[in-house]
Amino acid sequence: MCNADIERELARLEAGGCSVMVVWTGAQVHQVIGVLGVADVIRPSSVEAVKMLHAEGIKLAMLTGDNPTTARAVGDKVGIDEVDADLLPEDKLATIDRLVKQHGAVAMIGDGVNDAPALARATIGFAMGAAGTDTALETADVALMKDDLRGVPELVALSRQTARTLRVNIALSIGIKVVFFALALLGVATLWMAVFADMGASLLVAANGLRILRFEPRAP
Repeated sequence: MCNADIERELARLEAGGCSVMVVWTGAQVHQVIGVLGVADVIRPSSVEAVKMLHAEGIKLAMLTGDNPTTARAVGDKVGIDEVDADLLPEDKLATIDRLVKQHGAVAMIGDGVNDAPALARATIGFAMGAAGTDTALETADVALMKDDLRGVPELVALSRQTARTLRVNIALSIGIKVVFFALALLGVATLWMAVFADMGASLLVAANGLRILRFEPRAP
């Protein structure tokens, strides 16, 4: 049905990131009368989100049901590290299993019914809250209330900052009490030292924790 010229046009459109459709006529002998190429517009915010995730040391894989040529073209434009195409829902689930075995912890971002099994299997699932389906929202662990993927690297950066603050607070609290305990064993501890080791440490830990309120995500 498709001659060499049509095949070349199909290949050109797919290489440009388009999903292609062939229009033909004729009941017995099909005659091609046109080729349609459609493509999703890549949002600038998605490119920024990829750069922000790379800055956090996170590798990205795109799981899609589209054909490999189109998927690879889109992945190259955005900056995706790994592209898996021609995937059915069960294939996405198997890919998540493979990635978990390879890397230990995997996050999945999805918005459709077909993404629900993979969202459930991932270490943590993100659903697009505004455009996502109810199934994806109910399955995911986190719902992004805006259709902006930059929320994912911002959440990662905030979580890491919170973890660092917790470690500092724990070390600060235990360290102050260890110092006071040592002074008490030496017989030089006073009442005011005891007050500082208790209430003072609590105030220092609370003040350090409040610094998270000033958190600002890193620009890509």
